[in-house]
Amino acid sequence: MCFLKWQNWQLAAIAVIFAKMDPGRQRLYALVKRIPKGRVITYGQLARATWLPGGARAAGRAMAACPRGQAIPWHRVVAAGGRIAVREPFASLQRRLLESEGARLSGGRVLLADYLWAIPAARRRAQKPKRRRGEKLRS
Repeated sequence: MCFLKWQNWQLAAIAVIFAKMDPGRQRLYALVKRIPKGRVITYGQLARATWLPGGARAAGRAMAACPRGQAIPWHRVVAAGGRIAVREPFASLQRRLLESEGARLSGGRVLLADYLWAIPAARRRAQKPKRRRGEKLRS
C-alpha cells in the first residue's frame, strides 16, 4: 500500500513538472515520442518542427534536461550529419540503443540517408522565403 502511494505521488509529481514546462519543450518532447523505432531526427530539424527559438542548441539543451519517467526516446535525436553528440557513458548507451532498434552506424555516425525520420507534413514549419541583403521580395 505504501509503495502504491509512493508510485502515485511520483506520477503526480511528473505530471505537475510536465504541466509547468514551457510550451516549446512540451511540443519538442511530444514530437520526440512520435519518432518510430529505428529512425532518428537531428536537433536542428527538431527545433524547426517545434518552432523552438534558439535552434539546434536550444533543442540540445531541452533534450539534456529531459524529464525522467516520461518515456522520451532521447537516443533517437542526433547531431547534424548523424553524429552522436552526447558524452560518454551516454554515447555508448545511445549507440547500443540505436543498434538494438535496427539503425546502422558507420564511423560513429547514424546513416541519415537510411534512418532519418521524415516529419509528417502537418508538423513541418512553413519556411519564409529567404532574401539576400538589399534584395526585395518579389510578389
